[in-house]
Amino acid sequence: MDARTTIPYGRQSIDEADIRAVVEILRSDWLTQGPVVPAFERAVAERCAAAHSVAVNSATSALHIACIALDLGPGDLLWTSPITFVASANCARYCGADVDFVDIDPITSNLSVERLEEKLRKARSDGRLPKIVVPVHFSGQPCDMAEIHELSKEYNFRVIEDASHAIGAYYRGEPVGTCRYSDITIFSFHPVKIITCAEGGMALTNNSRLAAKMERLRSHGITRDPTLMTHAPDGPWYYQQIELGFNYRMTELQAALGLSQLSRLDQFTARRNELALRYDTLLSALPLTPPGRIPETKSAWHLYVVKLQTDSCKVPYRQVFERLLESKVGVNLHYIPVHLQPYYQNLGFHEGDFPQAERHYTQAISLPLFPDLTESQQNYIVCCVAEALQWIKSR
Repeated sequence: MDARTTIPYGRQSIDEADIRAVVEILRSDWLTQGPVVPAFERAVAERCAAAHSVAVNSATSALHIACIALDLGPGDLLWTSPITFVASANCARYCGADVDFVDIDPITSNLSVERLEEKLRKARSDGRLPKIVVPVHFSGQPCDMAEIHELSKEYNFRVIEDASHAIGAYYRGEPVGTCRYSDITIFSFHPVKIITCAEGGMALTNNSRLAAKMERLRSHGITRDPTLMTHAPDGPWYYQQIELGFNYRMTELQAALGLSQLSRLDQFTARRNELALRYDTLLSALPLTPPGRIPETKSAWHLYVVKLQTDSCKVPYRQVFERLLESKVGVNLHYIPVHLQPYYQNLGFHEGDFPQAERHYTQAISLPLFPDLTESQQNYIVCCVAEALQWIKSR
């Protein structure tokens, strides 16, 4: 192992075909708002068996316009998991809505359906049900969407799947993104995700009205559709802004990279699954809890998150983390619970509100996982984990 090189927790995999795809766009007539963005949208929708897809410049933007399309606004309430990136909650705040959280399942670290049902029963008696619930497919492991869907019908809330980690994952034999159990599904194409556009996101839906609304919102709320205008067009140049939108468009460069990467999606997820299974074996003798699985799912394995068995091995979390960084193993933490962030504590959340999420924070370590990770690198990582645990116990 080169002592000067840190193995990152995640990184993009770019090949010559990806580079050629981007260079071809640079030599074309279109750098933005050309034919490749809709081609990428069609390819992702087809891959996921969804009717519509809307490409944008980030998954955060996709979450935002999804919330607006579902009419989230002041006085409304969105629930999500506290173990996620802050964007899953911030999207509601952009709309002036309130946020609350549902504690996680300790096995999968996904939003707990049991806790969700309990919270919904209480919320109904209190007269404060959520308008939208955002389950997060943590690390690429799908949530139990069929159960959440049944609750959405009983308690009358809409569902946005935050599948930022999960393109290429499957639930009950179908690809995540099919929107069978949700109104909208969101993907991220950040460099450390399963496929990348450098930056980018996408919202998928089977509802044509929601798709059309999100298409307008990503481009300033502007339409060229005469049927939506307040009067007939003045001429062929004419457009109208009919609502307040944003500049959330994806460029042709990003879409070309994404379209090229999509051709290797199955290869990427197969390699991630192979490495995850290998981690399971190599780490099995250590005082770590491996990531949990749901039998009827296939994870995309964006992350491989182990949990230190701190109660049994009495090893301080921070010392393990720092020791691994010193060994050039680029571990990370996913995530600091959102309700513990100062912004959300200023909104009234406190330590102790979501015990499982807070326990996750004291135990979880994301080990490096990406398609180009070699087996020798993985062996080195496992040796470093074992050495860190042994070194700390011997002190």
